[in-house]
Amino acid sequence: MSSPKSKGVAVVTGASSGMGAVYADRLAKRGYDLILVARNAERLESVANQIRGETGHEVKTIPADLNDRSDLAQIETLLRDDKTITMLVNNAGVGSVASILQADVDVITDMIGLNITALTRLTYAVAPSFVARGSGTIINIASVVGIASELLNGVYSASKSYVISFGHSLQKDLADTGVRVQTVLPGATATEFWDVAGYSAQKTSPITMSAEDAVDAALAGLNSGEVVTIPGLHEGDAWNRWEADRRELSKKFGNAKPAPRYGVAA
Repeated sequence: MSSPKSKGVAVVTGASSGMGAVYADRLAKRGYDLILVARNAERLESVANQIRGETGHEVKTIPADLNDRSDLAQIETLLRDDKTITMLVNNAGVGSVASILQADVDVITDMIGLNITALTRLTYAVAPSFVARGSGTIINIASVVGIASELLNGVYSASKSYVISFGHSLQKDLADTGVRVQTVLPGATATEFWDVAGYSAQKTSPITMSAEDAVDAALAGLNSGEVVTIPGLHEGDAWNRWEADRRELSKKFGNAKPAPRYGVAA
């Protein structure tokens, strides 16, 4: 599918609106052809038509529900077999602000399926192909609530903590392969996420960033070589210090005896 002047094909999930639609626009303008994935076929095609008209790049749409096993398998097969694909943006996701006493556990289970299972399976599908070619980029969209876990629904926060941890592991496993892995942690962003999550008022909060600014910052972070990009964090060194402290703490867990504070007899 790749056109002569293309940088290859970028696959963007959750591309019918919000950050996914902005990623699609920005990547086409950077020289990528696109495969856009989302459930809403009509909105997906509208995004694609606009990009085709503005950039002239090839844009294929695949209506798919990534919580549906057969739909997910279709995208996995595409990622394994299409050698023109050079980038995967795992953007599809859903959230909630409901507490454990309010949330429907079936809805929460679907959230885990989309935010964790689908993202993981798509990454596992594309990574070996990228490694075999010695190049490729995987961008996984996490969230600042992966760190600030008390802010929203606990399962949503935990799903984004997973994406952060998964990104660290990918960067270790794929080091020196030529494959780039970036984990993006947006804060509150003005998208339909908040309508689905049940808190539409957040879209107009003074702390809420536009989807355009969030994606542009994330791509600037990718350009500069960041492996973790937090668009709303103005003190970038604060993340570096936090990460250094985390890695240092992890060296202190390997003890055969319990800590003295527990009073367990030797």
